[in-house]
Amino acid sequence: MKATIKEIARICGVSSGTVDRALNNRPGISEKTKKKIVEVAKELNYQPDFTARSLVMGRTMTIGIVLFDLYNRSFAQLMNAIEANARKRGYFVYITLTDKNPESEKKCIEYLINRKVDGIILFSVNQGEAFSQYLRQFKTPIITIFNYVSDHFEYIGIKEREAMKNAVEHMVKKKYKRFIYISPPLAFQGKSNIYTQEERLKGFLEGLTAGNITIAPEIIKDKNYIDILSLMELKTTDQTAIVCSCDLYALEVMNYLKSIGLHIPKDVGVFGFDDIDMLKYISPRLTTVQYPIEEIGEMAITSMIQRIEQGSFLHIPLLDYKMIEGESI
Repeated sequence: MKATIKEIARICGVSSGTVDRALNNRPGISEKTKKKIVEVAKELNYQPDFTARSLVMGRTMTIGIVLFDLYNRSFAQLMNAIEANARKRGYFVYITLTDKNPESEKKCIEYLINRKVDGIILFSVNQGEAFSQYLRQFKTPIITIFNYVSDHFEYIGIKEREAMKNAVEHMVKKKYKRFIYISPPLAFQGKSNIYTQEERLKGFLEGLTAGNITIAPEIIKDKNYIDILSLMELKTTDQTAIVCSCDLYALEVMNYLKSIGLHIPKDVGVFGFDDIDMLKYISPRLTTVQYPIEEIGEMAITSMIQRIEQGSFLHIPLLDYKMIEGESI
């Protein structure tokens, strides 16, 4: 026979509400009582009845996630942080992937709405007032991450522009005078929401101005950026830095430079952005900006659950970043 909360409460000599708090890791209960309840639940092989709980609480205990894809290692790290923190709070996650397609993104959102998720965490490719109004028609709470949509929605991100500006100033201090900037997503400027990439570009240009760099930067927006690099003279009297808007581009650039016999950073410097976990296997160690990807996931879940359970989001200021000084600059 299936164990119930009432049975656990009777054995432990507490109320059903106390059992619910213990099993869902909520405050208002002593550690001693919580431990006893959890042990009894394990002995009885208690399994929560999510359908019944949803009817009583008016919630499904699920949160929807809308991402581009999982090819970028940062997104995989983000999902691990979101899922782990949601599970600790008694919530499950539905993940949907848009492949950066605006219409697919809307279908993903509507899929999650129809399955009555309690909230949605959205990394959007859509933008503009029409899309903001589209989102506002739904009653489901929405948090946007990375790509800003509008002031109508909670936003969690980092100081993108400031981080890239400081990175360029750091390179200027190291005597770099010629800069090449690689960011293929910029090809979608005006067509898709690339807020984070636009902020990084602005920071890059502001850093050049602050550093009094007189050589005009070369900005590569083409997805075939290695082909374009192959047409450039990279080893010049003016020390060259190749600045990439994410680590994956930087790793491709480093492989290319090695393949043509150029030394990093003696001949050409390389800078990335994100500090993905696989960098520990790369030599020379890439100089990059550490993106607090796991903290973004944790904060998104914390804010969303506060909105679901208490009616208001936890307002989170832009998160900070950290320069990781490797050996590539």
